[in-house]
Amino acid sequence: MELSRRQTLLGAVATGALALMGTDVQAAQVLEGRAFGSTWRIMLADVADGAGFLQTVEDVLSDVDRAMSPYRVDSDLSRFNVTRTVDWQIVSGPTAHVAAGALRIAAQTRGAFDPTVGPLVGRYGFGPITGELGSYRDLNVRGDAIRKARPGLTLDLCGIAKGHALDRVVAALRDFGHRNALVEIGGEVRALGGRADGGPWQVALLDPTAGAPSVHRIIAPGELALATSGPSHNGLRTGRLSASHIIDPMRREMAGPALLSVSVLAETGTEADALATAFCAAGAEAGIEMAEEAGIAALFLLATDDAPREVMTGAFANYVIV
Repeated sequence: MELSRRQTLLGAVATGALALMGTDVQAAQVLEGRAFGSTWRIMLADVADGAGFLQTVEDVLSDVDRAMSPYRVDSDLSRFNVTRTVDWQIVSGPTAHVAAGALRIAAQTRGAFDPTVGPLVGRYGFGPITGELGSYRDLNVRGDAIRKARPGLTLDLCGIAKGHALDRVVAALRDFGHRNALVEIGGEVRALGGRADGGPWQVALLDPTAGAPSVHRIIAPGELALATSGPSHNGLRTGRLSASHIIDPMRREMAGPALLSVSVLAETGTEADALATAFCAAGAEAGIEMAEEAGIAALFLLATDDAPREVMTGAFANYVIV
């Protein structure tokens, strides 16, 4: 899946992040690799078997890709999309689980997150899904089966699948006996416990307007998941003109340039991933309104003629270090 979103530097993970944090961070082990067209990295602050866990991580990420990638013709998602029927289609448990979560977030955000948006994203050149335009209300999930209201409708889980992968890796860490770790997959982060030196894990959010990496805020998310979405992450830019890969399903247009990025803290990576996408698609005014109404911890960076203007909602400010 092409889900890269490089908006964060991890405290104690990314090269140069230690200097940015001004913190002497220690870790017993580091695991890393590639997935979803991006990279993943895990910092282990304990001495449990990291080498043995590496294969588990790769198996989890491969399973998510095999189930939910629109770039694989053999995935659950691709088979569902090309099968022109309104009958229930059996899919894997994880695919059904994530699809059900996508529909819940779609209802919560009043359609700002919509897992039927794939064909529209494809028309703007940012994805492989083709088919009929629809609405999340046209999909239903029951057990391990999904049904669409019209044969030409499709399912797109690119705005939520990476968060699901993050949750599964964290769950596997716990099962393996790890109690202190920091996991990053394509710029989305979730932590367990704390660092080897006893301090909290920290994450630096970058200024999306800076030409070179420049820290905007440093966050200590605790054990919450952190996801960031913004037009600059996978979009195109030529001079002063830009094209966003994030599509507003309601207006059926690319997300506007006024909202530079949205960072969301949530109990799970699945929620954080989907909500960040939804708020970015909705735009500054509607996105902030939705986050405030629901009490969701989020950081909105808005474009100005000078430095980005920030709006924090929910309890986000409680997690800001600098």
